[in-house]
Amino acid sequence: MGHGSSGARTAPPAPSAPRGGLRRRLDRLVREALKFGAVGGAGVLVNLLVFNLVRHVTDLQVVRASIVATVVAIVFNYLGFRYFTYRDRDKSGRTREMSLFLLFSAIGLVIENGVLYTATYGFGWDSSLQSNIFKFLGIGLGTLFRFWSYRSWVFRTLPAPEPRTRAASAGERERPAAVREADSAPAAHR
Repeated sequence: MGHGSSGARTAPPAPSAPRGGLRRRLDRLVREALKFGAVGGAGVLVNLLVFNLVRHVTDLQVVRASIVATVVAIVFNYLGFRYFTYRDRDKSGRTREMSLFLLFSAIGLVIENGVLYTATYGFGWDSSLQSNIFKFLGIGLGTLFRFWSYRSWVFRTLPAPEPRTRAASAGERERPAAVREADSAPAAHR
């Protein structure tokens, strides 16, 4: 018996299922965001390196150099997202996945390069440092859109299997349906 106990034992409080489920979903979201960030961070480096290389080696205008860099980064990111970040997601509709990825990537490209375009041609900020700052800012805004769209529409989660209790499913397999129905019928009807 416990200290000061009257002898009656109380069951420990049952863990609340919604909180546990919320915690698991939050943990999965954090892991997903970290993986997305790792691939995205590498993609940002690819994007900025290609941008500066194209800008300094060719005579392309700043926004055109940025578009070339963004396209290279999109290819790099698709491979990273499909085979690292979202490798456990539904792979059945690759044509649909690729089409949506390209659509949302194109919208992200417009967001990203729209910021650079506005800074360069709207405000005349065209130095190498200014171009990199606004390229980076555009990448950030485009990334927010891409994270939402990729996880919502492109790399969709597989449906969760229906939870079944072990005892219920084992008992149903062992007894024929006629026996299960007879057992569940009221005693007066048997």
